[in-house]
Amino acid sequence: MTRQDTPERRPWGSLEADVLAVLRAAGEPLTPAQVQAGLDGAAAYNTVQTILTRLLEKGMTQRGPSPHGGRGHVYWPTQGTATVIAQQMRALLNGPGDRRAVLREFTAELDPADAAVLRGLLGQVRDDRA
Repeated sequence: MTRQDTPERRPWGSLEADVLAVLRAAGEPLTPAQVQAGLDGAAAYNTVQTILTRLLEKGMTQRGPSPHGGRGHVYWPTQGTATVIAQQMRALLNGPGDRRAVLREFTAELDPADAAVLRGLLGQVRDDRA
């Protein structure tokens, strides 16, 4: 197999994100096989099981017994998409770099409707803290 024939590797963390997306879209607990099917076969069954276990250890999923009995389990996400993305945004803001500059760049590219929503939300925060 030449280097050209080698499939590209996924970006770090993208499979976890894809698994979580499948779980959130389902709206109900899923077995590893159902998650694998939701990924359109993009990952082996054992890989999906490993990712689900890692997400469980990170507190991003919960696990319960399969309603079909046996030793199997079902998994579901512990947080919604908005919560996870907000946590990622906060982590980036808390990282290295000029926090003010990052916020300035972010807000400079906001759609006017999104800017209005953000202004309203910031007003609520101020009111809540007063």
